[in-house]
Amino acid sequence: MSRVCYYTGKKTRAGRSIARKGKAKYLGGVGRKTTGVTKRKFKPNIQRVRAVVDGKVCRIKVSAKAILMGLVIKPQKRTWKPEQAPADTAAES
Repeated sequence: MSRVCYYTGKKTRAGRSIARKGKAKYLGGVGRKTTGVTKRKFKPNIQRVRAVVDGKVCRIKVSAKAILMGLVIKPQKRTWKPEQAPADTAAES
């Protein structure tokens, strides 16, 4: 599966990393010089969560921003508990 948010459509974007050297002019230098430009990726903060989609609970990939904005509807907590074993059988063993 790709790194794409189900709600906002955020995905990995390409960019550049610029390496510089030198001292800034306002600090008394002659200015900063570019020494290299490298390709890099900007990755979104994608999380796998259980959410209700079209009335069904499923796992989807969403961005942290979508979670904070309240776009994700979480399923209800389970209230089911196993039956208690009868007290008679517990006393015998």
